[in-house]
This record gives sequence, C-alpha cells and structure tokens, in this order.
Amino acid sequence: MPFLKRLLIPLFILICAFSTQAIAAAQTQATKVLLETNKGNIELELYPDKAPATVANFLRYVDEGFYKGTIFHRVINSFMIQGGGFDAAMKKKDVHASIQNEADNSLKNERGTIAMARTGDPHSATAQFFINHVDNDFLNHTERSTRGWGYCVFGRVTKGMKTVDAIADVFTTRVNGMKNVPEETVIITNAKRI
Repeated sequence: MPFLKRLLIPLFILICAFSTQAIAAAQTQATKVLLETNKGNIELELYPDKAPATVANFLRYVDEGFYKGTIFHRVINSFMIQGGGFDAAMKKKDVHASIQNEADNSLKNERGTIAMARTGDPHSATAQFFINHVDNDFLNHTERSTRGWGYCVFGRVTKGMKTVDAIADVFTTRVNGMKNVPEETVIITNAKRI
C-alpha cells in the first residue's frame, strides 16, 4: 500500500498541473462567433486574454440568443457599423448591467475590429457593439479619464469584411430622431459560437 501511495501522489499532482494548464490555455484562446445577417455572414475572433469581462459579457448575450433579430441601427460609411441594441421595429431591448471599460488593453480601433458601444460614461457598455469600417485612432484609449478612456476593442473580423463593407454602403435615413439608420433594415438573424 505505501508503494501504491507513493506512485499515486505524483500522478495526482501531474494530472492537477496538466488540468490547470489546460484551463489557463482555454481561457486565453480566442473564441469565435458567427453573426448571420441578411447581408451575409461575419465571423468574429474574440480575445478573452485582452478583454475578459467584455468577451464574457458579449458571449452571455450570444448564448442567451439576445442578438437574434437585432439590427445594425447606426451605419456610417468610412467610420463604423453599430448594432446589438434594437429590434427591427427600432424598439430598444432590455439589457444586463453595464460593464467596466477594458479599453486600456492595448488593442486598437482598426479596420475590422469589434468594440463596445457606450454613452459618454466610459463604463456604460451593455449589449451594443460596433465594427470599425476604417482605422479610428481617435476611439483608442489614451488615459484613465472620462475623455481618454476610449472604446474597448475585444475582437476582430476574420471572415466577412465584404459583408461589413456591404452594410457600411447602405443608404441611411433618420428614424424617431436617430440619424444614420439604414433605409433597408439590416438584421442579425442569428449569433452563435463556432
């Protein structure tokens, strides 16, 4: 029995160490999400190692099916396409509590990156996000102040920039006092992990 105990203890330690490393590796690996729209698909790679709370928040909405039936409600060519907060009737959806801004993670608002939309309060992001259509350096974090916090990038488009370009190219109008609303509704028909 003592021999078996001496053999099992190192084996148990080895298994625990391997499990811890596997969990840590899984947490830092990029996660992929597919946005299916009526203009085509957009594949996103998310960076939980750079923006853990933001990615967890986004995936919570994805897993709950929240984004299904939401629209890209604000589209400005050569700037960004914004969605994730309104349904096709332009009714704002109920959201979870806002999250802490992680824009100080060194990721930049470059063409094809996805970032969290927010109000003037740096820590007010909930469900809405935007995809940068061009490099938008002025949205990057510069300092921990109201003016300098920036907008948190948490992933990048890996497939579907043609879809992003097609959405950015739609004609827009004003609806219920909101500007830059696509005349032809651009719907997220589904959002899922892949």
